[in-house]
Amino acid sequence: PTALLVLGIQQIHVGQDMIGKISAAGQLMQCSASLDVLFLLDGSYSIGKGSFERSKHFAGKLCDALDIHPDRVRVGMIQFSSTPHLEFPLNSYLTKQEVKERIKRTVFRGGSTETGQALKYILHKGFPGGRNSSVPEVLIIISDGKSQGSTAMPAMQVKERHITVFAVGIKFPRWEELHVLASEPPERHLLFAGDADDAANGLYSTLGDTVCAATTPGCKVESHPCERRTLETVKEVAGNYVCWKGSKQPNAVQASLCPFIRWKQVLIKHPSRCFRTVCPDPCDSQPCQNGGTCVPEGLDRYHCLCLLGYGGDVHCAAKLSLECGVDLLFLMDSSAGVTLEGFLRFKAFLKRFLQAVVGQDSPRSVGVAQYDDDVRIRIELGQHKDAFRLMKSIDALNFSGGRTLTGRALQYIAQHGFRSTPVFADVQDDLPRVVVLLTDSKSQDSVAEAAKYAKDQNLFLIGIGSSFMRAELTTVTGNPQQTIVYSDPQDLFNRMPELQRKICSVGSSEGCQAQSLDLAFAVDASSGVGLENFLRLRHFVRSSCLHLVINRDVTQIALVIYGSKAHTVFALDTHTSSSAVLQAIDQVPFLGGSASAGSALLHVYSDVMAVQKGARPGVNKAVVLLTSGGGLQDAAAPAQQLRHNGILVFVVVIGDTERDTLLRVAGSPTYLVHISSYEDLQYYQGLIIERICEEAGSPVNLCKPNPCMNQGVCILGPGGYHCQCHGWEGPHCETRVVRGDSPRSPGLPPRSHVQWSPRGLQHFSRALQHSKRQ
Repeated sequence: PTALLVLGIQQIHVGQDMIGKISAAGQLMQCSASLDVLFLLDGSYSIGKGSFERSKHFAGKLCDALDIHPDRVRVGMIQFSSTPHLEFPLNSYLTKQEVKERIKRTVFRGGSTETGQALKYILHKGFPGGRNSSVPEVLIIISDGKSQGSTAMPAMQVKERHITVFAVGIKFPRWEELHVLASEPPERHLLFAGDADDAANGLYSTLGDTVCAATTPGCKVESHPCERRTLETVKEVAGNYVCWKGSKQPNAVQASLCPFIRWKQVLIKHPSRCFRTVCPDPCDSQPCQNGGTCVPEGLDRYHCLCLLGYGGDVHCAAKLSLECGVDLLFLMDSSAGVTLEGFLRFKAFLKRFLQAVVGQDSPRSVGVAQYDDDVRIRIELGQHKDAFRLMKSIDALNFSGGRTLTGRALQYIAQHGFRSTPVFADVQDDLPRVVVLLTDSKSQDSVAEAAKYAKDQNLFLIGIGSSFMRAELTTVTGNPQQTIVYSDPQDLFNRMPELQRKICSVGSSEGCQAQSLDLAFAVDASSGVGLENFLRLRHFVRSSCLHLVINRDVTQIALVIYGSKAHTVFALDTHTSSSAVLQAIDQVPFLGGSASAGSALLHVYSDVMAVQKGARPGVNKAVVLLTSGGGLQDAAAPAQQLRHNGILVFVVVIGDTERDTLLRVAGSPTYLVHISSYEDLQYYQGLIIERICEEAGSPVNLCKPNPCMNQGVCILGPGGYHCQCHGWEGPHCETRVVRGDSPRSPGLPPRSHVQWSPRGLQHFSRALQHSKRQ
């Protein structure tokens, strides 16, 4: 069991979840009965000004648990030290805010602690400003209990008048004296001011049974073991020392051992019980699925902290899915080189990944093998028909040790991992076959020939391992895009979405396929990058274009380079084939000078993503900003302007840059790719193109960015849009209106009255560009 620590003076021995429920209930409950409440505050020197201020704060917090109103709860206050002093009677302030403000203004008086005198004052005067005796009276004494005189008799007389007395300890209280002051039973009427929410709960728990309104449905008062402490000064024998004493013999003394006494402060424990109201919180029903952690927010709200791969809804539903059809076999390294810790890490990753992607119905085409000197297929493809049995089989995998023979394992899996047997009679033979290799140990045999053999058998290989395995994994897969490396154990779990994308990219053509896209690269060519790294950036753009189908109807590419100023290398409609784009990229010059990413993004917005520059209405648009991190200070506003006009902004930064600055430009971590070095650029082409293509499938607002020229207003209509022109005409307000009776261009209807479909606009845009070039 854990304990709720309150300045070391009071401990309630309950579990951590119970502590949260007690605290939440204390904050939400309120006493709404007809009730006269009188605070009796100890203002003596033994309390001191600091503890007196804490007493005032506590009294104010208790007022939050009281429904203060002329017809319900009324509050008054007396401060006592050498003599009692009425701070304000019960009929002075009739709203909660007024009472709390007056308590704050109460001034510490100082003096001796005459608690008995204060109680006699109440016996003589009653509750100042109180109502008739039919209204229950509650006295809340806040004191350290160190009274100068006896309190037993006046305390007993007060209680005989049917006044309910709560004794609240402050600082280091004398609990025995507070026991004498409190009503019976004392464990229900003793509180500690160190935790106001807990004390409010204790006050309500006691009054709720008899005076206040009934407790909230589902809430109940429970007794918990409780320990209170007080600081006392005691004397102890520290040892003996030689002292001189008189002797019966005249004129003589004798040496003797005398005890040496010293004083020290000790905490004296007072075991008891505390009664607190406990209410069910929304996490009691365990609403979070798939290992999510429920975090209560009061008594009626909560949120779930989801494991990676989950969060498809507020209750941590699976976010990933293997909607693609594949035969999927995991090959796990179980050799001595990977160590038991590494094996268990891969096992946990495999289990969590499959839990996230398969949901309730396990795909019939998942298998698991492990290897060291030998290869063992632990779960045959299609062996399990439901997720539960699949997870049980993964739990049963054990570490074996041995040599790391990855090449032999790949050869074996290529021959035996996907055999057609009666078990697989209902599995389609034409599904892509994917092997996911999980290893963290360099192979002790050759992997190149085995990997080639596996690929000749039409196996698609994906390699997962820590960063020092990158070269070997790339040899296995034959492609850096099919290699996943992680930096630390948590980073491995962060790679789950990436693995899901790579598995489902099998058999699909690269690029954005039939989705139309206008894509602009803005490349940092400043001195901060340097010529050598600029050539790497240029090669990155070139390699990225190899993933795309470039023509007028699918993907159009534009390239902008920038230093202090931005320059268009080629516009969206300049090149209509991949070969022309690649040839143009090879000619891009290095600029040097300072960098201004902001001016580059403004240039893309005004001079690249415009209809007159080849941008196609009704087509998704994206900008990839490649930067070393220099000159980003002025980039946030133009990036936001691009996003506001429906243009995605992806930021690819190489090197160290302040993350807050990057996020302001990217707008979201989803659109930010942070790469540690220029050498690692080659490994991120596929990832960035994947993300761009994912976004390219989203719905398009035909009027963002505005396709109308010359301040024309774009107006959406069913299936298209039209431009409302002022002083101009044509579908995009591209032709100035000539005054007089000049004939209108043949075939063009009157301005502002034509609906245009996206496909028709593409043809018109091409015709417009052609006429401009002519």
